[in-house]
Amino acid sequence: MRLRIYRPAPMATPAPTSPIPADIAALSFEDALAELERIVRQVEEGRAKLDDAIAAYERGVLLKRHCEAKLKDAQARIEQIALASDGSAQTRPFSDG
Repeated sequence: MRLRIYRPAPMATPAPTSPIPADIAALSFEDALAELERIVRQVEEGRAKLDDAIAAYERGVLLKRHCEAKLKDAQARIEQIALASDGSAQTRPFSDG
């Protein structure tokens, strides 16, 4: 007798280059993060049927990408205030390092 090992198919994760749906793109960072947190709680608690959990996971991936893009945009707009050698204040682009 030969044993067969069950291997579930990988989840269909939205491609990193797929466009963010309009309803997600319209969300603020805070609203998208709140929805993402709600989805994570639902999935962790096992309150959804399998198909619903997969759809929620896929939406969560898109919400995460949207939040990351919002943070990157905000970071690009931030300027640091620095003192020049003559003591005057100047601004320069934000840098991580």
